[in-house]
Amino acid sequence: MAYVLYYWDGIQGRGEFVRLALEEAQADYVDVARQSGPAMGTGAMLDLMRSKREPHIPFAPPFLKDGELIVSHVANILSYLGPKLGLAPEDEKLRCVANGLQLTITDLVAEVHDTHHPIATSLYYEDQKEAAKARSAAFISERIPKFLGYFEQVLQQNPQGPHHIVGDALSYVDLSLFQVIEGLRYAFPKAMKAYAADYPGLIALHDAVARRPNITAYLQSDRRLAFNEDGIFRHYPELDLAP
Repeated sequence: MAYVLYYWDGIQGRGEFVRLALEEAQADYVDVARQSGPAMGTGAMLDLMRSKREPHIPFAPPFLKDGELIVSHVANILSYLGPKLGLAPEDEKLRCVANGLQLTITDLVAEVHDTHHPIATSLYYEDQKEAAKARSAAFISERIPKFLGYFEQVLQQNPQGPHHIVGDALSYVDLSLFQVIEGLRYAFPKAMKAYAADYPGLIALHDAVARRPNITAYLQSDRRLAFNEDGIFRHYPELDLAP
């Protein structure tokens, strides 16, 4: 039975972290909001979230259905999928480490979102542009180095070598770090160009993931949505400052 992924149509967003794992594993899945037909489309996703009969409704997408089970939140979804897709360490303790790293990525993604929506998600970017400039400046100068410096250190101190963030094989966390670098390069190209030499391990990991056959094929397909200014990683030139 195919996995069923629920996320907003038209944006990569948080759903992309799940898509990358499914695509790398060549798992059979349905991206509901991007499909037409019965029980498909964004309406089907909203119907499930508003259901009066489903006992475990999700708060927000992304969420994944595996049979009757609904799993919500990116880190929770990937922790569930990782062992099934061969994208998690076999060691139980290392699986906990992987989950912790993914949760840290979740924190980073939330801060990225707040660079362009620092006041309220209900307001347009144009309604909070001045606050976004201040938030982005602090994010670029303080938070990018904080997060990427942490991941670089973890990568370099991996007892199994710096080719993977945890363990000795590709994991869903490696795929998520690829997406983080891709997204930051799109949103803040000037800043990321200036920082490139500071995180050689992360850049090498990003490049290695991009070369994987299944990921390469996915990136070249129409299943990979382009970054745009409706998603989490948004490029507004006025927010992109050299550190």
